[in-house]
Amino acid sequence: MARRVAVILLLLALGCLLGILLLCLGSGDTRGPPGFKYGIVLDAGSSHTAMFIYKWPADKENDTGVVSEHSMCDVEGPGISSYSSTPPAAGTSLVPCLNQALRDVPKEKHAGTPLYLGATAGMRLLNITNVQASDAVLSAVAAMLKLYPFDFRGAKILSGEEEGVFGWVTANYLLENFIKRGWLGEWIQPQKKTLGAMDFGGASTQITFETRDTIEDPRNEVMLKLYGQVYKVYTHSFLCYGRDQVLKRLLSKVLQQAASYQATITHPCWPTGYHKSLSLSSVYDSPCTEKERPSLALNTTITVVGTGNGSLCALHVSKLFDFTTCSFSRCSFDGIFQPEVSGNFIAFSAFFYTVDFIQVVMGTPVHLPSDLKDAAETVCATSWSELLQKAPKLEKRLPDYCAVSTFVYLLTTKGYNFNNRSFPNIAFQKKAGETSIGWALGYMLNLTNMIPAEKPSSHKSMLYNYWVILILLFVVTTLTSLVTAICLLWHSKSLTI
Repeated sequence: MARRVAVILLLLALGCLLGILLLCLGSGDTRGPPGFKYGIVLDAGSSHTAMFIYKWPADKENDTGVVSEHSMCDVEGPGISSYSSTPPAAGTSLVPCLNQALRDVPKEKHAGTPLYLGATAGMRLLNITNVQASDAVLSAVAAMLKLYPFDFRGAKILSGEEEGVFGWVTANYLLENFIKRGWLGEWIQPQKKTLGAMDFGGASTQITFETRDTIEDPRNEVMLKLYGQVYKVYTHSFLCYGRDQVLKRLLSKVLQQAASYQATITHPCWPTGYHKSLSLSSVYDSPCTEKERPSLALNTTITVVGTGNGSLCALHVSKLFDFTTCSFSRCSFDGIFQPEVSGNFIAFSAFFYTVDFIQVVMGTPVHLPSDLKDAAETVCATSWSELLQKAPKLEKRLPDYCAVSTFVYLLTTKGYNFNNRSFPNIAFQKKAGETSIGWALGYMLNLTNMIPAEKPSSHKSMLYNYWVILILLFVVTTLTSLVTAICLLWHSKSLTI
């Protein structure tokens, strides 16, 4: 009798296992996997353009945490603002990356793939100096993008505040700080604070973070409602404080130190053993330096010789900031209000590349402001030949790491007011998982309405829950039947013996 019952239970267990298998096979769409949707964003920065292709499951457009970076492409050559005198060349420069997009996005998805181009501080500067040239460049790139079979949705110049906020959205979206799905499919709003975001581009730098403090200047306040949660965010973009513009402004300060014109001048931020001849036009071709333009002809050539003097370099770099003017209760610099920094921050773009150089190439860990200061002084004291030996592949940017490291130290400590307590809360990184951190993803999420203002419906999640509960019941029943059958068989065998 016991054997008969055991056999019945074994058959029941096998039936349950078969049921689970059929459930798993049948719970999906009978037409096969839903595939992916794609989106393309061209980040037209001041120094170069990058194309990002994003993808997400086609049946989960409004879910969070599902959009990831599919591929990317760096456009060869300078940023599109550099083509002000030959606008059509700006469009032509994008062709190799757009052709890559044709290959990376499945052909049947081309027509339904949104394509955006956002231009940042380089084009903001061009727009200040020459509106007609700026419009011509945007028209040229738009004309090129329209030739491709994607769903082109416009090319525009982002404001500094948009750039800052979208970078903040990207970082917190990727790290699932807004909302995420639990393993049972339910929506969860994590009980953790959002991260602040710091971006350091070629022509501007942005700081954006959530705050409970009063934001005294309404121009710096952005109220966001994401997934039913309201966020009060402080943001500011400092034009002319990006890496490339800082280096131009620094050269201008160095030139001003000379009492009169000299064919050769010294630069304390360049390494000893390094020298370079340059024309004045390469220094004063920007709105960031034009007010300091000397009376000399711009085609005048000078030779700049590095002296590697860290303390004198810091003195010159500090003159790029105005730390004294402030009409608010507190300021960062240049009279701009900023509440006290709080919580964790993520610093990307040139912030990451600068600190990564210090830590990887120079072998100096950076945990405190003093570490960054000491590291900058070490970089400044390192000769050109030593730097070349340490990082030959970085030759183009090597002369500037002294100046940029010093600038990042002064910006974060004297500018943004990070101290020994708050500085360790900054994570210097360029990616979250496999996706690059920057404004591009946040921009696409906003324009495609993939982050709703209200908390998403749990309808999909409940359907998912039912399948999970059903499968769990089958598993429990199967295991119980197997254990009972084994016990009965063992008992029957014992009685026989």
